[in-house]
Amino acid sequence: MFYWLLKYVVLGPLLKLLFRPQVRGLGNVPSNGPVILACNHLSFSDSIFTPLMVDRRVTFVAKAEYFTGKGVKGWLMRQFFSGTGTIPVDRSGGKAAQAALDTLLRVLREGGIAGIYPEGTRSPDGRLYRGKTGVARLVLESGAVVIPVGLLNTDEIQPTGKLIPKIKRVRMNIGAPLDFSRYAQARGDRFVERAITDEIMYELMTLSGREYVDIYASSLKTTIEAPTRDPSHAPRT
Repeated sequence: MFYWLLKYVVLGPLLKLLFRPQVRGLGNVPSNGPVILACNHLSFSDSIFTPLMVDRRVTFVAKAEYFTGKGVKGWLMRQFFSGTGTIPVDRSGGKAAQAALDTLLRVLREGGIAGIYPEGTRSPDGRLYRGKTGVARLVLESGAVVIPVGLLNTDEIQPTGKLIPKIKRVRMNIGAPLDFSRYAQARGDRFVERAITDEIMYELMTLSGREYVDIYASSLKTTIEAPTRDPSHAPRT
């Protein structure tokens, strides 16, 4: 009930009025059955605008810290994520990625829509990065169709680190369903998982118009965030 009120009565109409979404291909989302929404990831607000545009409930996973904040801000965030169908996942351990996939797989087996960012993290510079094969494992385990969603400008609306979004028209392209049933007997095959993932990323590149980079975004972020080595501590030669 809270989800319905938030999406269709309170938050949804307000966001649509302010951001005037322009969505192409919305009819590509099936009206029933398990569906994987695979999106490129540009901004924190991706998980807000994407579920807003789809009539069915879309479930994303988010780090558990979003649900444990203190004070008024913490309460508001907890209510918002709970109301929009987001499920908390503990990302502190080595099994975090598997926990997220297990959660989404449960949603798919119940006939729902699971939202996932194949890149695994937000793009550090707006380009599209190599997809991780978790999305392919979801495909093979669930048999769900994949709907690629190209987000075009959410990084302009809410750049990384900015709390308050800019009021600007949201634009996204939703692609035709991708059916990977031909690989139904290939669960666990890493070459097949990579092939499925790469096909999805190609569609996201086409739909988003973003430059593709064949490395993981997380690897680039690690390089960017690594502290500069102090020359005084460099090994002597």
